[in-house]
Amino acid sequence: MQRIKRQSLIGIASIIVAAVLMFAIIPTWVSSPSNVRNIVLSPLFWPYILSGLTVLIGLGLVVTGFFTTDPVEPEQPAISGGYGRLGILAAIMTLTMFALPRLGMVWTSMLIFAATAFLIRTSHPRAAIICAITVPLVLYGFFAHVASVAIPQGNYVRLP
Repeated sequence: MQRIKRQSLIGIASIIVAAVLMFAIIPTWVSSPSNVRNIVLSPLFWPYILSGLTVLIGLGLVVTGFFTTDPVEPEQPAISGGYGRLGILAAIMTLTMFALPRLGMVWTSMLIFAATAFLIRTSHPRAAIICAITVPLVLYGFFAHVASVAIPQGNYVRLP
């Protein structure tokens, strides 16, 4: 019964958080210029999409939580070093805020992606390195050259 209850509570909490985002936080804190021609490029589009998906996932959790009759599994032992990794992740996030204005969004994303991948001990380190390099570069290429959106550049190395 505990597992069903927990799953439903997580679903209800996600619905409440998404509703607060959709009706209070996004309209108040995300500004959008009135002359945006393409809705996908509007700063309001993706926060609303993510909030809507959070509602759908929350509804799915609530429904499956009420109709699941699996027996309760015994408590799993705590993973050693979990709090240490959580602290390191908080340090990575803090360093991200300091590195963004100095290194730029692309280079910072590469470093943070790689650091996070190795923090969680990925079983595919080569793929993580390849993705850490190519995904930010491809996104930069799309947004800077196709969508004509300015991507913050760093003080040291500038991309074309």
